Amino acid sequence: MSDEFTPTSFPTESPLGAHAERQSSEPVLEAVGLQKTYGRRRVVDGVNLHVGEAEIVGLLGPNGAGKSTSFRMICGLVQPDQGRVYLGGQDVTDWPMFRRARDGQMGYLPQEPSVFKKLTVEQNISALFELLGVDRKQRKERTNELLEEFNITHIRKSRAAGLSGGERRRLEIARCLVSNPRIVMLDEPFAGIDPVTVQSIQGVIQQLRDSGISVLITDHAAREILTTVDRCYVIYQGQVLIDGTPDEVKRHPKVREEYLGDLDAAAGGPTGPPAENQFRIDPAHSQPTPPAPSSAQSAAAPTRRQVPRRRVTDV
Repeated sequence: MSDEFTPTSFPTESPLGAHAERQSSEPVLEAVGLQKTYGRRRVVDGVNLHVGEAEIVGLLGPNGAGKSTSFRMICGLVQPDQGRVYLGGQDVTDWPMFRRARDGQMGYLPQEPSVFKKLTVEQNISALFELLGVDRKQRKERTNELLEEFNITHIRKSRAAGLSGGERRRLEIARCLVSNPRIVMLDEPFAGIDPVTVQSIQGVIQQLRDSGISVLITDHAAREILTTVDRCYVIYQGQVLIDGTPDEVKRHPKVREEYLGDLDAAAGGPTGPPAENQFRIDPAHSQPTPPAPSSAQSAAAPTRRQVPRRRVTDV
């Protein structure tokens, strides 16, 4: 198959509604024996990882540990010296990023702003559907779906250059879904946004999983990663130090010694997911999560009704 970029090669089905029915026993993404050497230094030395169906997986590690290089090899931005990368069981090691998006159904959110700054929010999404060859009527319908789904309808006519960090992140993730990916790769999605917006983006990521989309996420914000993911890899000196649940990662002695320190003490208590991860968050009324009440306060307080989270496909 040619690597020439051809818009008509992209899938043209709706980006919403198809993911929840996908079920597969094989990993959506698998990296086997990744190695990379720069000069005399081997920065990645035999990294193995996988992401299952509808799973959020984190990739953490100290600066210089090989985390970012591993992530970039998986995305197709860096060619490994050794090792293989598989999407849906297909070897994509030699595929450039655009082909992984086109034929491997991989979405990618870079660390740097990726929106078209001079276009409006609506145009930023519609332009990608136009690239796919979607006709005008469907393009309008699907753009409206994503605007509504990501709660950015009220800023649809705003130019992207004037968006807040959280609004831009939501627009960028919405754009990732245009090509109907099976997995979305998120590179530092929590960088440059305030704590309230972090909770909003955590909710967005978890709703992607609930709709059947897998996520691989890397970020320097360890606390935010560990309160978002189902499972996490920690890379240390170019190798996987641990693959486990957030609790297992936080309890690992070497991880605490070399990377996390006393994360719970630094946070003022045990870490955990946000109390509410509602997908739709009204920025005008969002407030930081208050401190946990004492046991006496908890006993006197009325029980709060738990509101179920919405799925990405529940539009």
